Amino acid sequence: MNYFANKGGKMRLIAKKMRDEISQMEADKVDVRKEDKTIRKFVIPVQADVVGDIIDIKSVFVMKDYQPQEKKVDIILKKKQHLLLKGPNGIGKTTLLERLAANNSEGAKILEGIRVGYYRQDFSTLDFNETVYNTLIKAMPKEEEEKMRSVASGFLIGNNIMDAKVGSLSEGQKGLVAFAQLVLQEPGLLILDEPTNHINFRHIPVIAEALKNYEGAMILVSHVDEFVSQVGVTEELDLAK
Repeated sequence: MNYFANKGGKMRLIAKKMRDEISQMEADKVDVRKEDKTIRKFVIPVQADVVGDIIDIKSVFVMKDYQPQEKKVDIILKKKQHLLLKGPNGIGKTTLLERLAANNSEGAKILEGIRVGYYRQDFSTLDFNETVYNTLIKAMPKEEEEKMRSVASGFLIGNNIMDAKVGSLSEGQKGLVAFAQLVLQEPGLLILDEPTNHINFRHIPVIAEALKNYEGAMILVSHVDEFVSQVGVTEELDLAK
């Protein structure tokens, strides 16, 4: 009787140990899957021939009482200078970024020859009817397919979606395509409008580190204070003041 009782007790212990090991293996698998869904660390290379002033901003237009009003400023950005644009919703931050990116703002001038990398929160800088492959390869100053595919894979953009139309992607995937495009473009000036919108929270620290280390000039709009604190802001412009 004692023999069978002892035998049963040992079997229960073995079964419990096996269940614990299986649970740990499942937990490890989950961790691996999470890691697989995080983008690799990356660098946004700065345009090689950039020297001196990159953008000179003497005035901007803001919305006040539903009317555009000119605001005098004095901002010159060179390499490694990162400007944060602040102000309440509706004051005209997105419109200002759009005009700066197009270099048609009356009070601002971008140095001739500077490549501008522009990230819009609505992804309207992307051609939704274009394939992912063409979107990325055309962003490069010199087309190099092997390099393009390597950069793309770091942003979880695999061969399985290279032939897909950009418009068919999820909002999160569009965001990663937009960041891969910036890396391949090698801009001298980055203009970023709410770059954390639609981005998986696991990717944000990686993106913040890349922006902090970006050696060109940068103009940023973001409502996420923690993200802003991590991207190396050197100057601020509050449009409401």
